[in-house]
Amino acid sequence: MNVLEKLNSFYLGFKGEKGNIGYTEKGKPIYYFKVEKTPYPKIIVQYSIHAREYITTFLALKQIEDFIFFGKKGCVYFIPAVNVDGIEICLKNKPLYKANANQVDLNVNFDAGWGKGQFNTTFKGDENYIGKNPFSESESKALRDFTLKIMPNATVSYHSKGEEIYYSFHQTGERLKKDYKIAKELERVTGYVVKETPNSFGGYKDWCIKTLKIPSFTLEVGADSLSHSIGEENLEEIYQKNKLVIITLLENL
Repeated sequence: MNVLEKLNSFYLGFKGEKGNIGYTEKGKPIYYFKVEKTPYPKIIVQYSIHAREYITTFLALKQIEDFIFFGKKGCVYFIPAVNVDGIEICLKNKPLYKANANQVDLNVNFDAGWGKGQFNTTFKGDENYIGKNPFSESESKALRDFTLKIMPNATVSYHSKGEEIYYSFHQTGERLKKDYKIAKELERVTGYVVKETPNSFGGYKDWCIKTLKIPSFTLEVGADSLSHSIGEENLEEIYQKNKLVIITLLENL
């Protein structure tokens, strides 16, 4: 069973609140799952905005089940696969593919220093193409609109690879101190390393920090020595390092 088949099966069997935040460029639903223990704090956790990083979708399904059984505080909206079309392309014949069906890199398509990233391109390709304008793509618009509807207290974006945590996008003062402190707590429970990304722009994390002024974190799962697309045989190790991320974040908001 491939990752999208597993996601669809999980969706059909899920008994709690579920639905979709919108549709991909090819009309596929982008599923979400809500697990609520207390109304606040609310967070959104999104996965696989980059096609080849679908190991994070496998991780999402385990984290949903974990939070159902072990979560005590907070309300979590899980979006296990933002880039469904891209994952399909990746599974068929392009294992290094990152973009969506329009060859747009969705994580540089947000209105947060759009087009200023070090590796951004203005032509279509498997990665780094910023699109015609911010939110030109169905997927980035759907994630934006859903986030504005929920108005979370924080967000998490799961990517691969490198075992790093990113938390900053030009926030200053007390906000920066608070967000760094939370990032260090996530570092403590994962063993990952908190890093600065001064040359990165246009991502979902960046937009959340800039527009909503909330803590927003990117976690890069999987050792740097692994090859894209990271295989399911590496899932258990990745899962073990990320078991406490959501609970820890909620406790620190």
